[in-house]
Parts: sequence; C-alpha cells; structure tokens
Amino acid sequence: MRIPKKYYSVIVILLLGNTLLKAQPLATDTQVVVIQPPAVQEPRSTPFVVGIIYIEGNKRTKSYMIQRELPFKPGDSIYLPDLVKGFEISRQQLFNTGLFNEVVVALKSFRGYEVDILIQVKERWYFFPIPYLKPVDRNLSEWARQGYGVDRLNYGLKFTQYNFTGRNDKLRFYLITGYTKQIQFQYEQPYADKTLKHGYGVGFSYSFNKEINYATINNMQMFTDSLTDGIRRWEGKIEYTYRPGLRTFHAVRLAVVKQQVDSQLMGLNPKYFKANSSSVVYPELSYTIKYVNVDYVHFPLTGWVVEAGISKRGINKEMDMWQLNGKFTKGWQIAKKTFYSLAGNGVLRVPFDQPYINHRMFGYGDMFLRGLEKYVIDGVAAGMLRNTLRRELFRFTVKTHLKSRSHDRIPFRIYARTFGDMGYAYNKNFTSNSLTNRMLYTGGMGVDIVTFYDLIIRLDYSFNQLGQSGLFLHLKNDF
Repeated sequence: MRIPKKYYSVIVILLLGNTLLKAQPLATDTQVVVIQPPAVQEPRSTPFVVGIIYIEGNKRTKSYMIQRELPFKPGDSIYLPDLVKGFEISRQQLFNTGLFNEVVVALKSFRGYEVDILIQVKERWYFFPIPYLKPVDRNLSEWARQGYGVDRLNYGLKFTQYNFTGRNDKLRFYLITGYTKQIQFQYEQPYADKTLKHGYGVGFSYSFNKEINYATINNMQMFTDSLTDGIRRWEGKIEYTYRPGLRTFHAVRLAVVKQQVDSQLMGLNPKYFKANSSSVVYPELSYTIKYVNVDYVHFPLTGWVVEAGISKRGINKEMDMWQLNGKFTKGWQIAKKTFYSLAGNGVLRVPFDQPYINHRMFGYGDMFLRGLEKYVIDGVAAGMLRNTLRRELFRFTVKTHLKSRSHDRIPFRIYARTFGDMGYAYNKNFTSNSLTNRMLYTGGMGVDIVTFYDLIIRLDYSFNQLGQSGLFLHLKNDF
C-alpha cells in the first residue's frame, strides 16, 4: 500500500528521531525529545499499524518486561500524532522503572502503513554488595545536635540485587551493627503471573537498640541509654500488589510486629505503650493505591503523583489504631527551564488517645517542613503543603573513563530553588511542646543536584516563624 505524499515529511522526521534521541544526554535526564509532525491535511484519516517492536541492549531484563511499559503493542492501529505521543510515554515509563541509564524509543522503519519500532536501553548495575555507613538519627541536623558521635553510626553490609530474575524484582539482605543491631531480608516480585499484573513481597527484620527515644521535650527527641535491655523489634510481613495498567498501583500488606523495651522505661514515660506494658505484639493490615504520571519519578518536575492509604494497627487495648493518609505532588513547566510544584501530605489517626510510639509526625521520613528539620512535632492528625519554584542552571556530563557503554559518563543537572511550606499537627495527649496545635510556616532557597542512580543532593538555606535560619543538607538515594 502506498503512503500519500502528504505523510512523507512526517515519516522522514520520525526516522530521524532515532538519531536525534541518541544525541541527548539521556541518563537520568527526563527531558523528552518530542518529534512533532508538521501540519498535514486530515492527519487522522488513516491509522498506522504497529508492526515489529525491536528491543536492544537488555542483557538481563526480559523483553516482555520492557513491552509491559509501552502504551502500544504489535497489531495496534494508531494515528500518527498518537504514535509520537506514545514514544514519549514509553520512554518516560521505561526510565521510571529504575532499570536503565538510557532509553531510546524511535521509529525503525515502515512498510506501507505498518511501522516497526526500535527500543534501545542501557542497563544499570543491578548488584550492590556495598559497605553501609549511616547516622541513625532522622536527619543530619539531628546527628549534629547529638555531637556527630561515632557511636551513633550504623555500619555493616547491604546486599541488594535489583532485577534479580530480569522481571524488575528486588532481593535485599542487610547485616548491620553499630548503634543498631539489625538483620533484614526482603524479596519483592511485582510481576509474578503471566499477565504481569499481580505480584507479591515477603520480608523479615529484627533490630536491637541500647538507646531509646522515650519522649519529646521542647520539640526535641529525648534519649536514654542507661537501661539494660534497650529496645527490640521483630517484624514479619507479606504483601500483594496489583498493577492493572501503566500508572496505577495497588498494594495490600499484612505484618506482625513485636516491640519490647526495658521495663524501667515505664518510669520515664508510662504512656510509651498504651497499656503501661513493656511489650506489645500486634498485626497491621494496610491498603495503598498510587497513581504515577510524572516525567521522572525520583525527581518529578511535571505531572501527577497521588497516593492514598488506610491501615489498621492492632486489634485490642494494647494497640488499637486506624490511620488514613494521603499525599500528592503536581508539577508544571511555567517557562523554559522553569518549574513549579505543589505537594501536600495528610495523616489522620483514630482514636486520638494513642500511645507515644504512635505520635510520630513531622520530622520523620518525608513528613517534614523545610526549615524545621531540627525539631520533631508529634500528633495524631497533621497536614502540610509545600510550594517549590525551580530553575535549571546547568546540565552537563563527566566522563568516567570506564570501558562500559552504559557507565562511560555521569550526568548532572543543577537547579536553583525557592520554596515556602506550611503545616499543622494536632496532639490531644502530649501538648507540652510549643509547635503542636499551631500553624507552622517556613521558607527559603536552595540548590538541587540530580545525578547517577537517582542520587539527589539538596542544599537549603531556610528560615522559620521562630526567627531561626540555617543551612541544611539532604541526601536521597535507593542504595
């Protein structure tokens, strides 16, 4: 079948797309080269048919796992503008698997109205038997407050095998000592069946700490290490996952947890556990749904991420808590190299009468206000909003001089940033700390550095409503 002349220029541009895409610094680069077809008469009059999908460069990753991330498959009829958009979606989805340093999706050839597609990938290193050295404190500011003590370091070995069987599964085994004695095993297989929609995970962990965070005073964690038995924690868990399409993820998790502390701790904080006991055993059941449609999941500049969850912790008087939580991130490109994002996070725990260990809120994990990193704010309900304006300053690569096609250069992107945050935490039982039950405001400016293997370095100069300011460093990676 002959193609009308009106499509010739479009086909030439698409064929050149392979060369154009290869010229881009792709590793951890979420900028997509969108090949826009020129205006043609009646562009949707005749659809193209997807022919053969050629996949190159996947030494470990199964080819069907790559095809799982595509919005089209062989035999699909698709109009030319949708095919171009499909290239962009495919590249975005493949990058967000975390399996590849570089991805090229382009038209390979055409036979009449049948088009063949080429996908080229450069795989990451998947095996990381690396030494582990990390402060135990919730962030670097808290470690500084504790005097940068060497005795507050965890060290050991982490054995992590990503893409264990070529199906984007993960195997982790940690042997940690130092401040925390820890053993952890975890395996995640998100694509366990032929449809590549259903998965599972299993895990077990044990930890022991001599020092215990027994209370919050003046918005600071208080620790004691004068006790004999410290704190021990055991956890076993199983998880079922379901991914019906490209962007929606479901997870159901069941865990059994046992926590045991030195009985002398009850003299310091009788509300550490609800029943004034030094030991508690409870099940925890949770359901989470997540929608991801962003340019780069580890550092989103444009698109949506929305997550919601419900969990039940405990079933008797020793532990009884329902939790509802939700968060979102929305990013826009408002000018060339300029991006604005709005992020929100909310948590509700009922009943409000909870033991101290169920009150951790601001200052833990990703639930913090920039400018209040030195403090913790306990509560049973909280919400926050983050506003961020970014401007890309530099984009470059550094050669590694390694004889490796996939690791011959390290990309860097550097952004200037200004931000403003606000939040509120409600606390019914532990009201002696000044930052609970009041509106909180922070702001500042900073620099983001994004580089290899999803490593993100954030340097902030921020201030808060208490009249305090300071320089804060945040590191994020998945190792």
